[in-house]
Amino acid sequence: MRIHIEGSLKKLLTCICIVYFAILNVTSAYADNQETINAEEILGSLYSKAAVLMDADSGRILYQKNGDEQLPMASTTKIMTLIVALENSNADDVITFSKYAASMPDVQLNALAGEQFMLTDILYSLMLESHNDSAVAIAEYVGGALYTNSMDAKEADTQQSKEYVKAFADMMNQKARDIGCFNTYFITPNGLDSQVTMEDGSIRIHSTTARDLAKIMSYCIKKSPKKDQFLEITRTASYNFHNMITKEDKTLISGTRSFSCNNHNAFLGMMDGALSGKTGFTNNAGYCYVGALERDDKTYVVALLACGWPNHKSYKWSDTKKLMNYGIENFEFQNYDDAIIDDTKFDPIIVKNAQTNTLRGTAYAGLEVVSTNTNENDKNGLLLRKDETIDVVYDIAKELEAPVHSGDQVGTIQYLVNGEVWKVENVILTDSIKRINFCWCFKMVFEKFSI
Repeated sequence: MRIHIEGSLKKLLTCICIVYFAILNVTSAYADNQETINAEEILGSLYSKAAVLMDADSGRILYQKNGDEQLPMASTTKIMTLIVALENSNADDVITFSKYAASMPDVQLNALAGEQFMLTDILYSLMLESHNDSAVAIAEYVGGALYTNSMDAKEADTQQSKEYVKAFADMMNQKARDIGCFNTYFITPNGLDSQVTMEDGSIRIHSTTARDLAKIMSYCIKKSPKKDQFLEITRTASYNFHNMITKEDKTLISGTRSFSCNNHNAFLGMMDGALSGKTGFTNNAGYCYVGALERDDKTYVVALLACGWPNHKSYKWSDTKKLMNYGIENFEFQNYDDAIIDDTKFDPIIVKNAQTNTLRGTAYAGLEVVSTNTNENDKNGLLLRKDETIDVVYDIAKELEAPVHSGDQVGTIQYLVNGEVWKVENVILTDSIKRINFCWCFKMVFEKFSI
């Protein structure tokens, strides 16, 4: 009987051990694939037709869903309107609303044709309440300084107003290209659905991609010389101002009409570190959003296009929080300097047919690495998942032919993640070496036989 019990205990203990190790293996496998599982869950649960999560410092895409599909973007357009206005005007300027600007559909400031305002006040109207008439008034002013103190805005020609708005749209498109957004096309400064027929007969619509929209926001908060002003405006909870009146002696005084603006970017109160953002909606675009979050010295940008239609106004907040949390939980900063470097790649290079101190001597030129990164705002690294690494690829000459000069580039070092190049450093020479010639040969022979 005792033997039977002992045998049963051994079998029980064996089963427990088998189950224990099986659980360990499953747990380990789950941990190894956690990032993949999370990414698949996000892809399956996002409401947006197009979505991007970007590392704002490097511009690296951390997650995307149809990130390069060109779609209308509604009032998220206004982040570009704001940054172009800030970079090309003085916030203390006074602008006048034209009949054309005053005719824009809701959402409106409801300014009157001929009414004057400080430009800085209208920038808050643009971003906090997303006023469409304010966007056009800004575009007219910056696009051509349409009105001066000697002109009567009430008599302005609507066609002339449209020409100055087009000029401003051209500025927006040029800025997009400068940033590196080549799948974006601006027609209006407010994001209302619009299309134009090009010279070749093709039709272009007011549109962008989630990738480009995230890149524009990253520029606005990280790279623009007006980034501080951009953040100050877009982070303000509420703002009050008055219209302006020009007296006969050309001095300005505060008018009798008062206006109040409240920030409709609810994301600012949803997550710790929420930094900036802009909502948007049109019938064609659906609900759109672009927002930024900064935490632990890491900055994430989320861009969403076609994120539902009425009555699904909250979908954009759900998608934004999912993507932000995915970034926070799965990515850590890795410095390029932490990548494994093969020091043997930087041994001095043999220089053939070079002058040396002896007749049969061998010449070597030393190497130095020079960074090509000239943007002081860029961090020297990337946000990576736990399963990602920075790979280093060397392309350095094996030998050289004299003459060579100090500072000559002889190779590059590339830093890659998943095959994509993120940083390039130049390898240059630290020595100058002359080529052998008759005088050198004669000198070497003379010295040899004179010993």
